[in-house]
Amino acid sequence: MINLEPEVIKQAQKGDAEAFTQMVEAYQRPVFNLCYRMLGEPEEAEDAAQETFLRAYDNLKRYDDERSFSTWILSIAAHYCIDQLRKRRLTFLSMDSFPNLDIPDANPGPEAAYHHHEEQQRVQILLKSLNAQDRGAVVLYYWYDFSYEEIAASLSLTVSAVKSRLHRARLALAQTWTEQEAMKFAAERKRHESPAL
Repeated sequence: MINLEPEVIKQAQKGDAEAFTQMVEAYQRPVFNLCYRMLGEPEEAEDAAQETFLRAYDNLKRYDDERSFSTWILSIAAHYCIDQLRKRRLTFLSMDSFPNLDIPDANPGPEAAYHHHEEQQRVQILLKSLNAQDRGAVVLYYWYDFSYEEIAASLSLTVSAVKSRLHRARLALAQTWTEQEAMKFAAERKRHESPAL
């Protein structure tokens, strides 16, 4: 995770526009990636990332430098995305055994790019099967390496609630993934057994 110089943050808190720009540039990609994983649509993720930075700007003076800045800014993004998901009444999810959703290599081969895109879509579908707080906990834990304590603070939950949500989400994801794999295998098998016309 990025560690912005404390001096840059202090300058931004004093209203230094250049320091705030450095802050945005440093955290633009992690904030967008978190929003994309939670919301599933690039356009919505861009809007959410912009809203995150607006909220960070408005609340920068209240940032506690005893807390990790990464945790603080990603918590703002996670809360905003959870609010958006609740408004849409959608659900949410993610897991360490699933493919990474980071932006792929700039020059992958056509087959690798296709498979990466397919995996991204499958993971996004899986994420949509979880509720907003479970999805937030999973994304923060597996993609951003937040501790249970950091997730609890970010999502206004107890540590035991975070552990419970992660456990329940892992089981739900594994079951859904297994069912999808079984259906995919059955469809592939049926396709190969069908006589050619």
